[in-house]
Amino acid sequence: MMITATQQAAATSKKLSSAGLKAFFNIAHDWKLKNDQEITLLGSPSRAAYFKWKRAPETAHLSRDTLERISYLLGIYKSLQILLPDTTSADAWISKPNNAPLFGGQSALDRMLSGNVADLFVVRQYLDATRDGWA
Repeated sequence: MMITATQQAAATSKKLSSAGLKAFFNIAHDWKLKNDQEITLLGSPSRAAYFKWKRAPETAHLSRDTLERISYLLGIYKSLQILLPDTTSADAWISKPNNAPLFGGQSALDRMLSGNVADLFVVRQYLDATRDGWA
């Protein structure tokens, strides 16, 4: 039987969803996030969907928005691991007050919890610029 492009795209999306959620929940654990914070970072899915994803990530079919959010969070996590090779410091950075103009004394997590995907992008961009010596 021949697999259609639509079927192949659905299978790829399911694999990305499962892997992305597993990585997200590992990061959330490292960052000591609460369920409500995780829900916001994922784009505010229903609580039922969120807890189903948490219980069985391999069954999830995430939207493009949620996959994009997870992608930014993975990039943020990776940048922090590179910038701050001490894992404890890297994981704590996200919740510490930051005097950079972008954060105005709030933490990066506070900025990301606005609910806007653009804020995830901005934090990722800030860390990438810091890594490259531009910030």
